Amino acid sequence: MEILIVNDDGWGTPGIRLLAKEMTRFGRVTVIAPDSPRSGFGACITATKPIYMQEVESDMADVRVFVTTGTPVDCVKLAVEVVFKGQKPDLLVSGINHGNNCSVNVLYSGTMGACFAGCEHGIPSIGFSIDDHSMEVDLQYLQPWISQITQHLLDEGIPPLVCYNVNAPVGEIAGLRWARSCRGRWTKEMAPHTDEEGNTYYMLGGEFVNDEPEAEDTDWWMLHHGFISIQPVSIDVTHYASL
Repeated sequence: MEILIVNDDGWGTPGIRLLAKEMTRFGRVTVIAPDSPRSGFGACITATKPIYMQEVESDMADVRVFVTTGTPVDCVKLAVEVVFKGQKPDLLVSGINHGNNCSVNVLYSGTMGACFAGCEHGIPSIGFSIDDHSMEVDLQYLQPWISQITQHLLDEGIPPLVCYNVNAPVGEIAGLRWARSCRGRWTKEMAPHTDEEGNTYYMLGGEFVNDEPEAEDTDWWMLHHGFISIQPVSIDVTHYASL
């Protein structure tokens, strides 16, 4: 099996290295990652400037590594068109993202943007995230679940136009559950600051507001009660009930 690994945090971060290691259980691994963090890039593509890519030396056995100046979606397109020369990989796995992709976060996520691009090309795709932005987060609790979840989703079969969004808590894990997306929103997102010349500028931040805190079937509830959530996501955004 040919496996493509992508992320939005860049090559060398603990999450993508652990994911690459675990995926060698399933086949030959090729990593294509941005040269620096691209968090929040969603399904962004690079359309107005050149994209550079180079193969770099890997210290992981049987793992080939490429680094690009592009976005996570660019990485997928480079994989299909250049690295795999038109032959699609058998599986795309994105992450492990440092920070959760629950609720509306999935819309902004570069990690899941790569999965959406995989869906576009008919590649079975899974995105993994952990609820901690720190690069020093302890991933030992998540490690044994990665192969188990991947094998289960492969055995079940990943439908066309569908990918999976997997979110894990930090620390001991209570179990694994299917989830739907929590209804919520970000508030107080643009914090004003003043530079040395007195000019006002803004930095993205914010607070997440859960509109259904008591609902126990959402990704947000599960994440905050110690469960790994698996959310099926479709790139067909048609609201059929309104047709």
